[in-house]
Amino acid sequence: MRILLLGGTEFVGRAVTEAAVARGWEVTVFHRGRHAPPPGVRVLNGDRNLPDGMTSLTEGEWDLAVDTWSGPPRVVRDTLRLLEGRIGHYTYISSRGIYDFPVPAPLTEERPVVAGSPDDGATDYRDAKAGGEVAAERALGDRALRVRPGLIFGPRENTGRVPWWLRRAARGGLQLAPGPRTASLQYIDVRDLATWILDAAGRGLHGAYNLVCPPDHATMESFLTACAEVTGAGAELRWIDPEPILAAGVRPWVGLPAWLPPGEMYELLHRTDVSKALAAGLRCRPVEETVADTWAWLREVEGEVSRGSQGGHRAGHELVGLDPDVEAKLLAG
Repeated sequence: MRILLLGGTEFVGRAVTEAAVARGWEVTVFHRGRHAPPPGVRVLNGDRNLPDGMTSLTEGEWDLAVDTWSGPPRVVRDTLRLLEGRIGHYTYISSRGIYDFPVPAPLTEERPVVAGSPDDGATDYRDAKAGGEVAAERALGDRALRVRPGLIFGPRENTGRVPWWLRRAARGGLQLAPGPRTASLQYIDVRDLATWILDAAGRGLHGAYNLVCPPDHATMESFLTACAEVTGAGAELRWIDPEPILAAGVRPWVGLPAWLPPGEMYELLHRTDVSKALAAGLRCRPVEETVADTWAWLREVEGEVSRGSQGGHRAGHELVGLDPDVEAKLLAG
């Protein structure tokens, strides 16, 4: 199988690239050259933001193409025009963020999305992803697969959510745990996402799919317990109800990464219907495995920094998260 990765060197794209290489597929990675691609791939360099940035893509044919683009939708449109007749199937990695809120739960693929345009230039994230979907569907119809993940966890995470919780657990001591403890935490391990994409693309699936774990797969309690246990620093979770947390001015999702209090947004983002993806073969590893592997990766890359390695780097974006003073006041209250 010949596969073209349009952006295959960071988090999601890299996971798809590595999974394809592991299958023995012939992998081509097109990227800007900012990060080294995994070994065993053919590399094409270019920047799709530039007028002549796709020159290296003017030749070549592939059975599959996978695109992680999240910028101007017209780039997706122009890329597909350039590749017309030279790719068999195309997967666009979109987002659940394109749904047009408020949307009645459960959140299925049939719910309305924002009206993105494939001709748009720079725009916000959700409109960009929506426009990219339209570009893919118009260009390729039933040869276009539109994947809509939500939270994405796992090694090499570049949004900083799981790393933030792991760093907090590694400090030990009494730790604020936002309730309800039994609340669903819906996400997808990046490696499970990559596996599903390759399987689905290889089978020629098309249309839109929500790609996160089932609502009963993990809870805030199982996630935070896994973080405390894997770091081994003796963090003691103290569960606090949402009301005092919100009253203290803590912003859901930002101050406490991935957490939402009960309400419409919680229902939509942590109770999404994924029956379509499950029927198409989605399998999700335990949250404990995702957390443990992320912690192992985090220690490895941050150990490189502490040793002064030139190849070392901080692990993704570091979120500010909850102010320690605010946490202390909530714990004392």
